[in-house]
Amino acid sequence: MSLPKGMRKVPEKILLGPGPTPVEGRILRAMAEPTLGHLDRDFVAIMDETRELLRLVFQTGNDLTVAMSGTGSAGMETAWVNMIERGDKAIICSHGVFGSRMQDVAGRCGAEVVEVNAPMGKSVDPGDIEKAIRANPDAKFVGIVHAETSTGVLQPLDEIAPMVHGAGMFIVVDAVTSLGGMEVPVDRLGLDMVYSGSQKCLACPPGLAPVTVGPKAVEHIQGRGAKVQSWYLDLTMIMRYWGRERFYHHTAPVNMIYGLNEGLRIIAEEGLENRFARHRKNASALWAGLEALGLELLVEPAFRLPSLTSVKMPRGVDEAVVRRRLMEEYSIEVGSGLGDLKGKIIRVGLMGSGSNRRNVVLFLAALGGILSKEGFANDTGVALEEALAVLGE
Repeated sequence: MSLPKGMRKVPEKILLGPGPTPVEGRILRAMAEPTLGHLDRDFVAIMDETRELLRLVFQTGNDLTVAMSGTGSAGMETAWVNMIERGDKAIICSHGVFGSRMQDVAGRCGAEVVEVNAPMGKSVDPGDIEKAIRANPDAKFVGIVHAETSTGVLQPLDEIAPMVHGAGMFIVVDAVTSLGGMEVPVDRLGLDMVYSGSQKCLACPPGLAPVTVGPKAVEHIQGRGAKVQSWYLDLTMIMRYWGRERFYHHTAPVNMIYGLNEGLRIIAEEGLENRFARHRKNASALWAGLEALGLELLVEPAFRLPSLTSVKMPRGVDEAVVRRRLMEEYSIEVGSGLGDLKGKIIRVGLMGSGSNRRNVVLFLAALGGILSKEGFANDTGVALEEALAVLGE
């Protein structure tokens, strides 16, 4: 077999989908630093820095705050394999594909799952959660997605978390598409277990799942009657590796930790409030431009994620053709609909360094032109004016 010298050249593309998102050169350069042993004292120092930076971004003082080896779905698995023992009852909310995945994972862990569902594109009604809690006082957990990647719905937690704690239950939160782009109120609301992914608003390559665990949840995990069913994701051992003991567990993805460390430094340098404001401003400009094109957004304004927007395609316009033309003509990647929304929407991500003025303007111009060619009349100029008015020009 004859192979060319070196890997084939990877073309540069504009990642405006649901993830992965653009990765800054600083992060890529950090990942190219020499690989160290996973117990080397210099690498251990980088791990310690990374934990502190993760606490900053999670806005928590939780001691057990680590980066699990694996993507965001590994974070979901980590939460449930550690919290659930076979036969436990868990109330799991779903308003999209990833809430349904949480229900599936909890069931696979042996939980009796009580489902609280909302249509895709809507948030879960706190009243429905309250009814489920009252009907199932023996439940131990409530699981919910903070930022639903399949729809772009933001789930408010301020009313839900006190309700869960008041019933003596733990709340487990999916923050895969919110961490680093908006407030994730870990300490403010006492969220017990929160997991995320490196490839969304943290703007790093996929491969790590940041997780933070509150003190009561740590006690719960340490007091289990049976071993965690997953050896690889067992936090009772992982916490010893990330802690002072440095107990060998598995070979950490060393260079990925370098990249996460640098990505978190970028966030710290920008400042959380500045970063949140930037994501919100660019999303608002995108929404104004899309509506000026005559398009309908899936989610009502109060529940829209600043990191991901779902856009309904006009009648007679094939969303697959739109996505293909965006890639072929502009090298822009956006996401398709999932589940019940397949073929009906496109998903546009503005995350991390990808949430910027240039991408908003470029995407609106490209989309407006393509829609015109596909028979949907619109005024791209007006759309750009509306977006620029929000952006400040």
